[in-house]
Amino acid sequence: MRSKMLSRMTLALLFGSIFILIGCSSSANCPVCGTDTNGTVGLIDVIAVPGHSASGAPGGPFNLFDISWVNPTSHLYYVADTVGADVPMISTVSNIALAAIGGDSSIAESGINASMCFQDSAGNQVIPPMTSAQGNYVEFGCKTGNFRIPGFFGPNGHFGGFVGGECCGARGNNIFPLQGPDGIETSTDGKFLFVGNGASNVVVFDMAATLANPATPPTVAATIVTGTPPDYNGLPNGITGCINSASGRAFSDPTCGDLRADEISATGGLVTAPDGSKHFLFLVINGDPALPFATIVDATGIVTKTGTLQQQHCLPYGIVTPGPGVAPIPYSPGSPAFPANYSSCILGQIYYDGAAQNDINALIDDQGANLNKFSCPDPTLQFNGTVPGVPGPPVPTGASGHAAGYNPDVPCHHGPMLTATTATQAGGAFCAPGPGTPPGCVGAIALAGLGGSAFNPNTGHFLLTNGNSTADLTVGSIDEIDPFHPFTTAGGATIYMPVVINSFPVPSCMPTGLSMGPGTDVLVVCADHDGRTFNPTTYIINGTTGAILSTIYDVGSADQGWYNPGDGKYYLGASNMVPGPVLGVIDAGSRQWLQNIPTTGFSHSVAADPNTNHIFVPLPANPLCQSLAANGCVGVYAAQ
Repeated sequence: MRSKMLSRMTLALLFGSIFILIGCSSSANCPVCGTDTNGTVGLIDVIAVPGHSASGAPGGPFNLFDISWVNPTSHLYYVADTVGADVPMISTVSNIALAAIGGDSSIAESGINASMCFQDSAGNQVIPPMTSAQGNYVEFGCKTGNFRIPGFFGPNGHFGGFVGGECCGARGNNIFPLQGPDGIETSTDGKFLFVGNGASNVVVFDMAATLANPATPPTVAATIVTGTPPDYNGLPNGITGCINSASGRAFSDPTCGDLRADEISATGGLVTAPDGSKHFLFLVINGDPALPFATIVDATGIVTKTGTLQQQHCLPYGIVTPGPGVAPIPYSPGSPAFPANYSSCILGQIYYDGAAQNDINALIDDQGANLNKFSCPDPTLQFNGTVPGVPGPPVPTGASGHAAGYNPDVPCHHGPMLTATTATQAGGAFCAPGPGTPPGCVGAIALAGLGGSAFNPNTGHFLLTNGNSTADLTVGSIDEIDPFHPFTTAGGATIYMPVVINSFPVPSCMPTGLSMGPGTDVLVVCADHDGRTFNPTTYIINGTTGAILSTIYDVGSADQGWYNPGDGKYYLGASNMVPGPVLGVIDAGSRQWLQNIPTTGFSHSVAADPNTNHIFVPLPANPLCQSLAANGCVGVYAAQ
């Protein structure tokens, strides 16, 4: 398929360039170029996604996908293709797929486009494989060193790939807590691609060679393990127990680990810490819907290619291999020993576990009111005990606290304290952080899981959605996370750690996504809670104060929203809108709804290119895909 894609690509890029330079000088001679002058948004093109067909060979229709992303610098659109177990890379100029990024598990091109994991100048592959809490290798990382899964898998230096639609008891919106790829983001310059995977890991691709020649797969620069991967390849049953425990979204079996690394937000470029140093950070969520937590990663060494080999590839503090005779890492007193290769670039983690306090001035918040009740990290799963019905020790979780690989201790905190809903008190208001439990306040939970996040350049903080932050189903929150909160060690040194410093309630909304708009405006998209249907609602808030600036009832029940500075519009992938899925359009200047364009099925994802003002929406198999109706496609929308 590669040669066919590339031959079309060369011709399409040529005509695409002419189209941009000549055809789009005005809406009169190019009504589909996205000028939106006195026009409405409509479907103008459909894009074939590699590796999909109506017959089911090789991958079947393009019916399951997750987050999508446009990088306007490189003019590329990426979408998390869960059926194909890869990330298609599509030109926003030609509207043609140039490559399918993945590993040995990819459907497109039968995995022959598998990315290789980084090798040093001597040819050594330095990124180690991933291991589960059960002491087994997991195939969805780098297959390097002495990697082996009994029976058929050995080391070949490849990226093992994405999990795909591996599992499980379906949620209402068809997103599976063990699937991958999931969240997607790029660096501002487009040279690095960050993708969440179902094995509790984020894969970082160095795109340099692929941008120069799409026939060359990108190199895996890092596989960042943010938690304990599910035991996909353990013998004899793998994650069968996890699948069986998924009824009601319990995910109570120890083989589930920390589930997938999901949605991602990044600083885009380097940002300045209080000490003047420059950093590239990203935030990723885990544990949806078991024990959700957020991880902030310092990927500066990766994107700048500076520092030690460990810093440039986010390597573990030390490398451990499973198997007889190998000394594993002790997790904590009373816990089983297990092999783990946690990444050394974890800046800190935040757990949403209902903890009794949120002490942002402790390195690891496991003392005071949290002592003996809420460790950090806080595991919720337990190994099976030696006596039936008696649970064993806790399953390791996260990559922070006292057990983050091989010391040093890594900052670990809990979600915010929020007011509990009572007859005389509104729920979800932020309570002052610190040791102890403020009166009338409870520790934040995340019953519906954590969702999308965004980096706010106005404050230098991340904003993170929490779909259901208290026992009150009507309360959702936007948490403000300072990634550079200072902490002074006993030796007088200052380190910076991520902590929740504020929380903004959003009523009658399960917030699922955020998009930074003009100025301090932030689009908040809302979905329905599991078991509770809200009226369609979308908010625009002040990202600095949390004040609600506009409440829009004409569109809602969405997952991903996108601000397009090219035309000053917000776009929403409202797949659960009643009576049917739509692409919602909101004017960012007036903060007013403009239009809903019918889409179909699971069309919950959206991204736009500000150069052309074209909007990209994944569409499952349906008549909107025209000649690709049986296969599914990516729809291209624009003002006409």
